[in-house]
Amino acid sequence: MTTVIIKTTTKYLATLILTFGAYIILHGHLTPGGGFQGGAVFASGLALLIVANRYEEVKRVFARAPLGALESIGALGFLGTALLGLMGYTFFKNVMANSGFFLFGEPTPAGINPGYLNTGGTLPYMNIFVGTKVLAGLTSIILVFYLLLGVRKDE
Repeated sequence: MTTVIIKTTTKYLATLILTFGAYIILHGHLTPGGGFQGGAVFASGLALLIVANRYEEVKRVFARAPLGALESIGALGFLGTALLGLMGYTFFKNVMANSGFFLFGEPTPAGINPGYLNTGGTLPYMNIFVGTKVLAGLTSIILVFYLLLGVRKDE
């Protein structure tokens, strides 16, 4: 049975966890972390929301969540970004770095990068796609255990 304290704490804590997961995904090319780690952190925030709410509410909200579509978008986006390198280059070549193309194609500074987010080329996109796939996959596994196997039903 969930109490008001658990629901209120979860609401604020899950917001921080989801924000931190997005931060790890977006800064994975500059700091330790990346798509897999950020996706796992993001999925743990969703797991916290699932466990802290009533069975009927979770079933209503998450049963129609497009997790399969998100997982497919993550896989196809990662593969499409990897195949960009085949356009006259080698497989997985970072074709956007130092090109001024799109969002993450700004020139990289000489020496150690002081943390400019827009200098990663295709790496941030790959992190975003991997993070999307991981968060959808892990959340799907949690929902299977919770909803289909009847892990917890409120009285």
